[in-house]
Amino acid sequence: MNASPQPLKWKRVIVKLSGEALMGSLTHGLHQPTLERIAKDLAVAASHGAEIGVVVGGGNFFRGIQGADKGIERARADSIGMLATVMNALALEQAIEMQGQSARALSAVAMPSLCQPFSRQAALNHLAKGRVTILAGGTGNPFFTTDTGAALRAAELSADAVMKATQVDGIYSADPKKDPKAIRYQEISHDQAISQNLAIMDTAAFALARENKIPIIVFSIHEAGAISAALQGQGRFTLVAP
Repeated sequence: MNASPQPLKWKRVIVKLSGEALMGSLTHGLHQPTLERIAKDLAVAASHGAEIGVVVGGGNFFRGIQGADKGIERARADSIGMLATVMNALALEQAIEMQGQSARALSAVAMPSLCQPFSRQAALNHLAKGRVTILAGGTGNPFFTTDTGAALRAAELSADAVMKATQVDGIYSADPKKDPKAIRYQEISHDQAISQNLAIMDTAAFALARENKIPIIVFSIHEAGAISAALQGQGRFTLVAP
């Protein structure tokens, strides 16, 4: 892997990756080419010296809130969703290692026969050793999204930023797929994101990031190399800053 041509603007980051991002063109499950492309982007970014934690969702297998809509008790449905995130974390761990980059999956829901239980000290240790650290299980509690989990882990691990991977290249004033006049923001504040109800992340995640003065970088996961580019302050993204 080539050395980074530009210095990193943010060194330690938490990448928030939805389960849906791993589906590719499928309706559910894992799309192997997409998984490999994302794993390569993470591996390249790590080779440039970034310390990367990844909070992964599970919506490609199961979403707790949708399970609740179908009659499953919400707390139980969220527990099923947490298990789905572990499935994705294990798949991503292997895909990253296949790129020649060390990775380690940790779960907030203890299942030591599958992966290491999450602890702040263990995660910090892996990050310091240059391992891409995949943080599964959400917060370990129901009623909290993985967006909030990403903001929480960023605060716990003293991350420089949260990188929110989305379907579009930043935050827009409206859905750009529905409104051709939608404006893409280059930079906004946490307060603006909350007051304008910009649904890129949930309000609790924005509020937690604001309280801890953690920037949020919103970028498109579909653009190859977007993670490394954003870490160098390049490419297309929206910065949510204090």
